[in-house]
Amino acid sequence: MAGKVIKMWRERAGLKQAELGAAIGYSEEQVSSVERGRRAPKAQFLESADEVLGAGGMIAGLTKDVEEARYPKKVRDLAKLEGEAVEICAYVNSVVHGLLQTQEYARALFAMRRPLFAEDDMEQLVAGRMARQGIFARQSAPIFGFVQEEVTLRRPLGGRMVMRKQLEHLLEVGQLRNVEIQAMPTEREDHAGLAGSLQLLKLRGGDTVGHTEVQLTSRLVSDPHETQVLEIRYGIIRAQALTPRESLAFIEKALEET
Repeated sequence: MAGKVIKMWRERAGLKQAELGAAIGYSEEQVSSVERGRRAPKAQFLESADEVLGAGGMIAGLTKDVEEARYPKKVRDLAKLEGEAVEICAYVNSVVHGLLQTQEYARALFAMRRPLFAEDDMEQLVAGRMARQGIFARQSAPIFGFVQEEVTLRRPLGGRMVMRKQLEHLLEVGQLRNVEIQAMPTEREDHAGLAGSLQLLKLRGGDTVGHTEVQLTSRLVSDPHETQVLEIRYGIIRAQALTPRESLAFIEKALEET
């Protein structure tokens, strides 16, 4: 869509692709790729093209839509639901939850995937994950509850310094009034979360949607009977975990030992 709009305004201005490229500091090939939809234009491209072509904001106004289109569909779908949520609850058993990850930690995780991601794809995925975290700054941000398995706080993914920064970030976010982070100690003899990680999003309209992800499968759960099961499990998991205050002390200890 953005490419078609740019092409329309370029032709209206009587400019060739090479001429538009020269005027905004891009090559003819880059302009062609954008117009054909093969490359998503960056904000600077859109703003410069809008000014040069006299589009009065018609091109620059596409910036948000183009930025969202950069992210994988499953990321866009999940981010949309998170934007409609009044409460987000999650139990994670293998890595730190995506909404709590630092950029360095997220990049380390994507770098470990096999088969390997291309560099551009990896940066796109990291950007998508970081963009989701804008929900914390929203004026009417949801209530958050995270239960992190102890191993996610101790496995030094990305290296010692990356993990130290990640733990420091958890301690910082855990101070927010609308965020509760709980740790599930490995020594627990009774555990309701052995079936895997889960996430619950309670939406403004009163509905609850679940989200589960394992290996190549990312699944949204909307069936009331299934979401009820996830809610029951999460409630027990929270009760079995350390309290938020105990958990912050637990994370501080993990930081000292990392």
